[in-house]
Amino acid sequence: MTIDDARSAHADLAAQIQHHRDLYYTQETPELTDAEYDALEAQLRALEAEFPELKTPDSPTQTVGGSASAKFSPVTHGIPMLSLDNAFAAEDVTDFEERIRRFLKLPADEPVAFAAEPKIDGVSCSLLYVKGELVRAATRGDGRTGEDITENARTIKDIPHHLKGTDHPAKIPDRIEVRGEVYMPLKEFAEMNARAEADGTKVFANPRNSASGALRQIDAGITASRPLRFFAYAWGEVSDADFVTTQSAALEKFRQWGFAVNPNSVRVEGAQGLLEVYDHIGKARSGLGYDIDGVVYKVDRLDWQRRLGFLSRSPRWAIAHKFPAQQALTRLTAVDIQVGRMGTLTPVARLEPINVGGVVVTNVTLHNADEIERKDIHIGDMVRVQRAGDVIPQIVGVELSERPVDAVPYQFPVVCPCPLKTEVVRETNAKGEDGVARKCSGDQACPHQRVEYLKYVVSRRVLDIEGLGEKQLARFYEEGLIKEPADIFTLEARDTASLTKLKNRDGFGDLSVKNLFAAIESRRHLALDRFIAALGIKHVGETTARLLARAYGSERHFYEAMVAAAEGDEAAREGLEHHDQIGPVVAGAVISYFAHPYQRALYDRLKAQIIDVQDAEVVAGDHAVSGKTVVFTGALERFTRDEAKAQAERLGAKVAGSVSAKTDYLVAGPGAGSKLKKAVELGVTTLTEDEWLAMVESS
Repeated sequence: MTIDDARSAHADLAAQIQHHRDLYYTQETPELTDAEYDALEAQLRALEAEFPELKTPDSPTQTVGGSASAKFSPVTHGIPMLSLDNAFAAEDVTDFEERIRRFLKLPADEPVAFAAEPKIDGVSCSLLYVKGELVRAATRGDGRTGEDITENARTIKDIPHHLKGTDHPAKIPDRIEVRGEVYMPLKEFAEMNARAEADGTKVFANPRNSASGALRQIDAGITASRPLRFFAYAWGEVSDADFVTTQSAALEKFRQWGFAVNPNSVRVEGAQGLLEVYDHIGKARSGLGYDIDGVVYKVDRLDWQRRLGFLSRSPRWAIAHKFPAQQALTRLTAVDIQVGRMGTLTPVARLEPINVGGVVVTNVTLHNADEIERKDIHIGDMVRVQRAGDVIPQIVGVELSERPVDAVPYQFPVVCPCPLKTEVVRETNAKGEDGVARKCSGDQACPHQRVEYLKYVVSRRVLDIEGLGEKQLARFYEEGLIKEPADIFTLEARDTASLTKLKNRDGFGDLSVKNLFAAIESRRHLALDRFIAALGIKHVGETTARLLARAYGSERHFYEAMVAAAEGDEAAREGLEHHDQIGPVVAGAVISYFAHPYQRALYDRLKAQIIDVQDAEVVAGDHAVSGKTVVFTGALERFTRDEAKAQAERLGAKVAGSVSAKTDYLVAGPGAGSKLKKAVELGVTTLTEDEWLAMVESS
């Protein structure tokens, strides 16, 4: 696979994951279970391992969950609620232990103990206790910001309002955030659905979706009527970080305080011990009485957990070992085409509904034309569908013995399904070789691409305009009311005809229109990262937009630097590529955007509608390295490269991959080469490992 092929496949997979995240977190109409993203993310991780330049901060492998619902008050997590990396084979578990040993530089004869427990297929929940009293409950949300669901959580009988043992204050930290999973037992779920069917009311697809919906009810009485339960398994912020020394001890504390802790949680040593637990829980799975989709492994020693630290979306010290795929046969009735924001055509198979592992599957992505040809898919075929690791559905293959005589091969379209019927072209790389993706050649002239871009702009992660969802946005585009982001802000002032079109359409009355205009006005004061994200630059989503905002500080500085780079200023280009996690791919996309007069005009029109693009927040902290840019090079001996980077970032430093005039410190180990030479030439302060440690430990 070429880099262009990989880039196209990466974009397709990322779009599919985002689609399912939006269904769950924004529209609250989930099609998939708690781990529905995992299989696609596994494919992304494989691509990013082979092509590291595709691993941008905006990749779904680097982000968590989705935006919090506007129905509830936002809750900022003191410590982010992250996701877990996955293992699907015994080799993955062995590799997990070996990575930990390498990172910690452990001797071969030192055992590594783990806490292992079933991975509940439910909804993550955070519970904050102050002086032993429950004061707040929140969902995970996007990992940084969740939803306040305190009153709903109080109705769940496994969640104590008052912790046992508060008569002995030393036993319970003054402030602790206990984390766990809200779930619904299978027996109670079946009984609830039976009653709903008899009453002619809504029947839920699976226990996980039912628990998610129950936890997000405005009326806590509805939540109380649902048979929800809770298992505690972790903690976030805590006033006494040394209240325990191991994960296992923490679970025992939770039991003593009155929480339900999974009885199948055990402490074992080494990868072999983990695999034995996995086999045991897998065999007992059907008799547990609740859905699980794997087993979670965590390093038991908390001092080791702290040393191992975190990646952007997951801890290094934990992993989820997923169960094998479940399969079923069904008929493929049609193939539809979806056009993404960047013009990529994605084929989606429409299936006769089939239950695969407890989830009713009606459509499955076919990824691209080559995948359809490789699997020899015909319309009318019986296909085998699986949910790899109990997650995203995929077509494994065709049952040729069941092929109808009138089945016909699917012909990939040669024109875009948009009204313009623009020619579909196959992407080519720099050598002129064909890539995987087929794209609409109409670019921004293609209505599908423009609508998808506008949907992204108004989403909760960018402008976050209440009352302007995907359905309304598509309608406004059809009516000619909104064609580009700047049009959103001129909607009210344009003319009375626009207002007339808004009213009495899709539920828009006088109050809805008034509220929409108020929501739009509130976005005329916009954070720099959201403004950058709203530009729709390829490879620049919310996370990369935050990196760019922090790097350049203000809109004016960002704009001038990008225009300079686009006009050939090598220092500006180098400055952009220098920033950690930006790299040549993202930098090239940003420069290409600002080199195009049409895009620059869009930028100017949007900027004209924003009263105040707020400067990025300055890194807080009183450490000597806070806000400084640091580069590590050479064979570090006192710590691993990952450990050094994690330490610097915890102290508020920016870690870059290359040396430039903006570098504050170069930390050089033995064997430092070109980076050290360049640092000396530029007059950058160079430090040994000992000097670096002395500086950060003394500040």
